[in-house]
Amino acid sequence: MPETNPPLLKVLSSLDEIPSADWDSLANPGYPPILHEQAGWIDSPEMTQPEINQLPDSTPQGTSFNPMLSHAFLQALEESGCVGWDAGWIPQHLYWEENGKPVAAVPTYAKSHSQGEYVFDHAWADALERVGGDYYPKLQSSIPFTPVPGRRLLISPDVNRAKAVKVLTSGLMELTNRIEGSSAHLTFLTEQEWKELGDQGFLLRTDQQFHWDNNTYANFDEFLNALSSRKRKSIRKERKTALEHDIEVEWITGPDLSEAHWDAFYEFYKDTSSRKWGSPYLNRKFFSLLGERLADHTLLIMAKREGRYIAGALNMIGSDTLYGRNWGCVEDHPCLHFEICYYQAIEFAIAKGLKRVEAGAQGTHKLARGYMPNLTYSAHWIANPSLRNAVAHYLDQERQAVLYEQEILSSHGPFRQQDT
Repeated sequence: MPETNPPLLKVLSSLDEIPSADWDSLANPGYPPILHEQAGWIDSPEMTQPEINQLPDSTPQGTSFNPMLSHAFLQALEESGCVGWDAGWIPQHLYWEENGKPVAAVPTYAKSHSQGEYVFDHAWADALERVGGDYYPKLQSSIPFTPVPGRRLLISPDVNRAKAVKVLTSGLMELTNRIEGSSAHLTFLTEQEWKELGDQGFLLRTDQQFHWDNNTYANFDEFLNALSSRKRKSIRKERKTALEHDIEVEWITGPDLSEAHWDAFYEFYKDTSSRKWGSPYLNRKFFSLLGERLADHTLLIMAKREGRYIAGALNMIGSDTLYGRNWGCVEDHPCLHFEICYYQAIEFAIAKGLKRVEAGAQGTHKLARGYMPNLTYSAHWIANPSLRNAVAHYLDQERQAVLYEQEILSSHGPFRQQDT
């Protein structure tokens, strides 16, 4: 018999509408919520990284802490104005609770463009608009401006997952219809979610990123010893070249992060953004909020010369993963980008016992530096039947091409057993 009281989904226009602990219980189940005093919340006891690394023993199987799914990170994007009406990222988070308890959620935005997503659908938009349709608005489930794989269907481990998947996917389709949108997109989701959404009629897409895996290395030299002789020599040469001209490197995290650090890094970020996108997606206020609320999960790797910061990379620290985010510089030095973004990140991960480094989107140049290709996943629901059929045909071919490229790249990795 059908349910007499079907689940009721709320649409949140801001994460301020629910307590952070409720969201975080879904986004990072089993981990303590990130709390701060500004909203009248009580601070949680401080935890060291080794203590955090032990938490998965008591968490649902397969989950790990991802700071960018947290209420603190997503709400900082909203409060700073990086997302909102003016940015064309309008919060429309799906949220399901029963008897006052959180059951499931999806970080969701209504969008008037396809910027800041890293899974490109511009050709789909052009095709629909050429025949007189409107591609925008659309729904986007992702972490804005952040091509980091992770969970998108934030489902409590205490409920029936199959039922929750159906409820959430139906909710996404209904919300798309209500905003008179063309489509709903969930990007950089997990492989499990990808398969579940495929079962619900979503179109399936793949791409790849380059990740470094920590094979329980004791130090950077032990990692180098796993590489072919030629690659090992090349990396040592790059590292030496990068730090010429008396360049020093600092790791800055936790209470050591200051507004002066963010001032310097924001200048780096603006320089990169102006060259890639024309204008930065993130504003200066966001970085202050990040340092205020997620300092223990934030790492700045900064290069200094003659007492002045000249380059830096922003990373986020998860329970088992270091997530490389943004890079920039105000002085150009050969190989400095490789040192700050890739080699220093590896050193930090080894020192802190992290399992991997995810260095962001794209970049086959990462392969020679120990970062191997990994598939990424996205799922798409398109309302227009003709466009849906055309995209489905295209994606069938694209998935095969991505798999073929991954196989070729993997066979040319830098490790000794892969050396050709």
